[in-house]
Parts: sequence; C-alpha cells; structure tokens
Amino acid sequence: MATFVLVHGSWHDGNAWKRVVAHLEQQGHTAFAPTIAGHGKGVNKQVSHAQCTQSIVDFIVTNHLTDFVLVGHSFGGTIITKVAGVIPERIRRLVFYDAFVLKDGGCVMDDSPPFIRALFEASTSPDRSALLPFPVWREAFINDANLEMAQWSYKQLSPEPYQPFIDRLDMKKFYSLHIPASYLNCTEDIGAFHPTMSTRLGLFRLLQMPGSHEVIFSNPIGLADKLIEAGRD
Repeated sequence: MATFVLVHGSWHDGNAWKRVVAHLEQQGHTAFAPTIAGHGKGVNKQVSHAQCTQSIVDFIVTNHLTDFVLVGHSFGGTIITKVAGVIPERIRRLVFYDAFVLKDGGCVMDDSPPFIRALFEASTSPDRSALLPFPVWREAFINDANLEMAQWSYKQLSPEPYQPFIDRLDMKKFYSLHIPASYLNCTEDIGAFHPTMSTRLGLFRLLQMPGSHEVIFSNPIGLADKLIEAGRD
C-alpha cells in the first residue's frame, strides 16, 4: 500500500481532495491533503511561491513522511517540483495531474491563457488576489459536470494569490533529479497541459482518463483509481 501527499491547484484548498482521499483510504492507502499557504477562505493572500512551497515542505517534515507519492494538480505541479528540489530523498514518485511543469526561469503566468492574466489585472482587491467568474469555471474548468455539480464545486473555491503566478522559478535542481514521474491527462481538459507540459519531464509515465480539469470534483473515485495506477512501481 502507498502513501500519497496530494497538493491542490489554484482557487482550491486541501478540502478539494476530500472524496479522493476517502476512496484512496478505502483501498488501503494512506493519503494527506495539506492546504498551500495563502489558499483557502479568510486567509492572508500576500504570499510568495517560495512560501507556498515551504508550507508543503513543512507539512511533510513535521509529519515525518517518507517514501510517498507526491501528487500535484494544476498550479500544484509547480509546488511539487520545488518541493522535490528540497527533499528529493523522501519522494517515491511524482504525479502531475493536468499540472504545470515550468521551464527554468519561467512562471505560471507564462503558460496561462490570456484570460487568467486579465483576471488578475482587473482585480480590485488590495492584495491583487482574484476569483474565477462562474461562467469561466463552468465552461473552461468543469465542463464535464452538470449545473448542480458546477455550482456546488464553485462554492468551494476562494480567491487565488497573485504573487505565486508571477514569481519566476529556478528549475535547475528539479531538472537534475531522477525521481520517477507520471503525468495524468484528462482528455476533456481544454487547457492543453499535455503534451506541452508533460514532455518537459523527459522520461515519464503517461496515463489518461475522460473528464475535465476538475475531475477532483466531478469524478473523484475515477481520479483516485488513476492516481493509484500512476503511483505504482
């Protein structure tokens, strides 16, 4: 049985993984879903990408976790690459689920669609955090769900910090590592993460499943099963 550390994406917090965690545990695995610093409702949004990364490193070290599968969804892909650079010896395999894999010196905004840049530029929040409009969420992120599921899941979201999107990341350490990696591509995700992001990994295991960017909500059992497959030896 495996141990999973699940790192969420933008606008989410660790609770997004709740039903995925439940299914993993039903299958006999152990799963943790920490919340990245600056994410969630009612928290300080003025955080850097380095602070986001450090919050996950601290969670792992504090909980004495080793030999685990580290999963990153979307923005979470940038977190797990930086975590890997700090504590590579603890990680059994990296799994990127429709996740960003940045170039050395790149930032999330470089690989984001224009509407994401416009969203932050239009933010009236003093900290420049921004929340996705529901129509964007409905059509671009969770296009495989019915209206009721789209509305329910939208209520789980919170404003996303701006600074981690524009912080440029030194990826040299990550690209020098030899941690096994898997990439899970959801075939109805319109974000075109695969092959643009996945091929930057070099050697990797590709898995695919039907669904949108947000199967974390629309098909958590199917996602959990694919993560088990992605994390196997």
